[in-house]
Amino acid sequence: MASLPIILKYILTGIVGMIPIIELRGAIPIGVFTFHLNYIESFICSFIGNIIPIYFIVKYIRPLFDFFGRWKPFKVVIDWASNRATQKIAESEKLQNFTAIGLFLFVAIPLPGTGAWVGSLIANFLDLPPKKAIPPIVLGVVTAGFIVLGLTAAANGGIQYLLQRG
Repeated sequence: MASLPIILKYILTGIVGMIPIIELRGAIPIGVFTFHLNYIESFICSFIGNIIPIYFIVKYIRPLFDFFGRWKPFKVVIDWASNRATQKIAESEKLQNFTAIGLFLFVAIPLPGTGAWVGSLIANFLDLPPKKAIPPIVLGVVTAGFIVLGLTAAANGGIQYLLQRG
């Protein structure tokens, strides 16, 4: 992977950041460990890739769900995503009472099943306009990015330490 042109490494890291579930949480370590980008490059590419889908999900996912939900293969995926988002809404009083703070916290905590994609779905199911939904989601992505960046740096330092000792 080291022989790839740098622009391709940037693009691939950004694309990984766009993938649901993996998002920025997986793109930063992939950028650093697989593509050998520095931390800042990996963060920026992952961040850009992760925030690109947000507006489209918040604004247009319902009409797409309605359209594609007519076909069984898509319906299974759509039902899973819808159930996941409505379950998260029902579980979290913060999301119900303090929507912006709840969305921010939900996206900012880098755990599986949280992130910009599900946060955007939640915003859509709460009927939040993009103007109110996008800022807390983007701030959550930035916060999660810094957390993952710190964990990646710690893991990298730990790996390098073990390699030097071994």
